[in-house]
Amino acid sequence: MTLSELIKGGAFLLGPVDEKDVFTPEEFDDIHLMVKKTCADFVNNKVLPKVDEIETMAEGVAVALLREAGGLGLLSSDIPEEYGGDEADKITTMIITEAMIASGSFAASFGAHTGIGTLPIVFFGSEAQKNKYLPALATGEKVAAYALTEPEAGSDALNSKSKAVLSADGKYYILNGVKQFITNAAWADVIVTYAKIDGEKFTAFIVDADSEGITLDPEEKKMGIKGSSTRSIIFENVHVPVENMLWKEGKGHQVAFNILNIGRFKLGAACVGGGKRSIELSTDYALQRVQFNQPIAQFNIIKNKIAEMALKTYAMESLVYRIGGMIDEKLAEIKAGGAESSQIVEAIQEYAIECSIAKVYCSEALDNIVDEAVQIHGGYGYSQDYAVERAYRDSRINRIFEGTNEVNRMLIPGTLMRKALKGEVPFMEAVFGLAEELKKLKEVEAPTGCPAKEEFLLAKMKKLFLLAAGNAAQKFNEALVQEQEILCRLADMAMEIFAVESALLRAKKILAARGEAEARLPMMMAQCLANDMIPKMDAWAGEIIAGTLAGEAAAKVFGGLKLLTRYTPINTYTLKREIADACYAGKKYFLERR
Repeated sequence: MTLSELIKGGAFLLGPVDEKDVFTPEEFDDIHLMVKKTCADFVNNKVLPKVDEIETMAEGVAVALLREAGGLGLLSSDIPEEYGGDEADKITTMIITEAMIASGSFAASFGAHTGIGTLPIVFFGSEAQKNKYLPALATGEKVAAYALTEPEAGSDALNSKSKAVLSADGKYYILNGVKQFITNAAWADVIVTYAKIDGEKFTAFIVDADSEGITLDPEEKKMGIKGSSTRSIIFENVHVPVENMLWKEGKGHQVAFNILNIGRFKLGAACVGGGKRSIELSTDYALQRVQFNQPIAQFNIIKNKIAEMALKTYAMESLVYRIGGMIDEKLAEIKAGGAESSQIVEAIQEYAIECSIAKVYCSEALDNIVDEAVQIHGGYGYSQDYAVERAYRDSRINRIFEGTNEVNRMLIPGTLMRKALKGEVPFMEAVFGLAEELKKLKEVEAPTGCPAKEEFLLAKMKKLFLLAAGNAAQKFNEALVQEQEILCRLADMAMEIFAVESALLRAKKILAARGEAEARLPMMMAQCLANDMIPKMDAWAGEIIAGTLAGEAAAKVFGGLKLLTRYTPINTYTLKREIADACYAGKKYFLERR
């Protein structure tokens, strides 16, 4: 494949990727690092001292902090300069998002405002709408909310029952409906919402929260993120000026789904910050907690937990900043050609697969990390006096936010198949060439050195994905959409490949730029991730083949599966002990740049 084909969304599954073509955190420039420090200082000095007030929703605290963040420029990274923003790259936005997660519930309020609340106007607003709303949103003078979910329309957003009817004088849309689980509802000034014009055309609207006819239900009693506002919003004959229709009549799905794509990879960045924070809390505690006459940090089973937390954080960090770099390159390309809004929409859509991967992989990795953080703390981890207790509860919503993980899992292979049918990625060509590739593989001697061995394993896993996905696609054709178990397992395979590849490419890039000494630990982590990938991929592919084929056809494919999953495991125990020791040395995730 050509380079242009390989940088298309989803194309990483079809061939090798050069490390020179991916962005890594080691490439942060001075501005990135300055923003990172500003965010950390704001969280540590302004937000965390008020965390208890935030958790109890003390009046005015969260809004005041949002405005203070606006004064520092932390609300405006995605807003163009002509509307009072900084128009920074997506890497900067991700750095801010990652840093904010340490602020607990405030991160949810912040993320809803800067992301799904503001971005619909940034990407889809008219010139008049941008001039009216974005300057105030950039400073925090106005707070934004995003109202999509309804009692009967969660993941199935197009099942909306909210209705908009044009007034007799043609000046307003009269809006009626109920929106549920809306973050920032209590203090929002601007609400981006959705309704069907005449009960048919799903359309986006910008609604001023002080409009007559808007009421709020009481705050939801939530498991976590307790300091964020989450309420239902009721619209009763709300008059929305016609000029506040957002984008185009009947095109609300384009607004909703593309904004969710951005929200997904930003959520991945937030999870990276959560992983780093959990490592800091857990290493500090493990080094102080003495049992059986020694710090529990010295027990190898605790080292294993710390190392696994670091491995997952490294994989998350590598993949989300890789995606950020891909999106930045795509946006720069179209902006250089005089971008229109429709082209920006296409740029976001291009990496829908990778955005879903970031959302699902990172939310589940963070859940595992905070679970282990609680376990390391033992009984204290179950106490509200310790920060990991709140982190554990707060983490759980991430698997529901921005489209449930189940929906996103089905989107990953589903989007790939749609791109293949449109000729955007040569998926079926790669599937049809697989038989010849497997013949060649029988004669190839597996390399033993690092990173050559890991590259070889990764290439085989891509062929394994094609083997499983190709057989499923040919067996079920259009009915594959109904085989949800198979779709979810294909998503698991795609996510594992993307995560391990991102980790390995980053390690190789560090090796090339900084030498063996600095690449030692990143390469160790890439080795561990690649080694641990094979049995998972073997099991998932086996499930798919067994659910797709039978008899001789299945036996033949299982033969190919065995060829692809044959490998010699490495001793990861010693590697993980060294990774844990590196975390203990600084009481943090050791690749953190400050």
